[in-house]
Amino acid sequence: MAKRFLVLLALGAFAAVESPALAQSRWKAGAAKIDITPRESIWMAGYGMRTKPSEGVRQEIYAKALVLEDETGTRTVLVTSDLLGFPREVSDPIAAQVQQKYGIPRARLALNSSHTHSGPVIGRMLHPAYPLTPDQEPVIQRYTERLIGQVVEVIGSAIANLQPAQVAFGQGVAGFAVNRRRVTLRRNLPGPVDQDVPVLSVRGADGSLRAVAFGYACHNTVLADYEINGDYAGFAQEALEQAHPGAIALFVEDCGADANPLPRRSVDLARKYGQILAAAVDEVLRGKMRPQSGPVRAAFALVDVPFQKPPSRAEFESRLHGHDASVARHAKYMLSILDRDGKLPDRYPYPVQVWRFGGGLSWIILGGEVVVDYSLRFKKQYGWDDLWVAGYSNDVFAYIPSERVLEEGGYEGGGAMIPYGQPAPFAAGVEGIIAGKVDDLMRRTGGAH
Repeated sequence: MAKRFLVLLALGAFAAVESPALAQSRWKAGAAKIDITPRESIWMAGYGMRTKPSEGVRQEIYAKALVLEDETGTRTVLVTSDLLGFPREVSDPIAAQVQQKYGIPRARLALNSSHTHSGPVIGRMLHPAYPLTPDQEPVIQRYTERLIGQVVEVIGSAIANLQPAQVAFGQGVAGFAVNRRRVTLRRNLPGPVDQDVPVLSVRGADGSLRAVAFGYACHNTVLADYEINGDYAGFAQEALEQAHPGAIALFVEDCGADANPLPRRSVDLARKYGQILAAAVDEVLRGKMRPQSGPVRAAFALVDVPFQKPPSRAEFESRLHGHDASVARHAKYMLSILDRDGKLPDRYPYPVQVWRFGGGLSWIILGGEVVVDYSLRFKKQYGWDDLWVAGYSNDVFAYIPSERVLEEGGYEGGGAMIPYGQPAPFAAGVEGIIAGKVDDLMRRTGGAH
């Protein structure tokens, strides 16, 4: 049997007469998943310390799609993946093909990744971080091209299986996320975390679970070896799908840029954290969740976030011969941009997306590796019960620091711009710019208070 396979989920075989809940909800939903496990040894994403490509598969990895059609016939699509992230060079062609093939506009397509550090490198994302061998470039290119087609395909499969459904939302909690800056930078720093577990359930006519999307704000960095896997999020999805046969579980990475699962570095811990997260989701599913109604209002925008002044050409040239190989690769990349364009970019088009379900759930969907301050800020501003704040969506191109983290510095405050291939840290005011655009889109979708 071929390793690559597609699993389809048709939401329910329905009786001649719908249940009152179904008749009232007027939702249709479809979900599907596709195996995106690399077919060949490939460089693994997330850690610059690796010195060779993958050596086997501990757990197959997937891209999954959930399509929700509201009473107006409008479709909204969530894609999740066991990947480090979708960079713009990958998400843009996916969005263009989805618009062309299925008529789904950009505002209604969200592309999220679990940020597993045990998945494959795609595109040019984080290239300065990796000591890639020349033979790995074509492997990465082949995988990336195939991935784009698979994501488009899995969305089409989910659309083809739309069936009447009930949609509900609730929130739980799981406690293994730890603010890592107190561990890696200074122990006297604040240690905020967001340990909420938002859960969106999709049920069929008989009340059985057909799909569940759930989130958590924590890096998928328990494991750091050379076997492909989805880390704790992969184990959580696996546990939920085993507990609910026929259902598809979709993990959404939230604002966990400064959170790690601690302690870590063992398969047993990765599996245990996955089981803890799955148990938190199951607790919500067993409780009283809030039914959601349509229509789903959606908005998407790019807002420019400025960089600080970058180093000079002379400074980059001096870095070419330093002891840090990642810094040297970054300098070489910056010099290539200077040679090509005559200047370095002074800003970046940052993606902000908002979905609002009737008068219920509001979903803020942000690009990049977003620190927890954003999630806590927006929950305080817009409400704790019916708000979901996701990061790692649509374009993962840098860490997104708050003003607090930017001032404190450290890896999330600016150091990560080197492996990400950006010219300099973000300028002061970045949090306000992003928050302002979020508020604009919340108002546009009727969700601001």
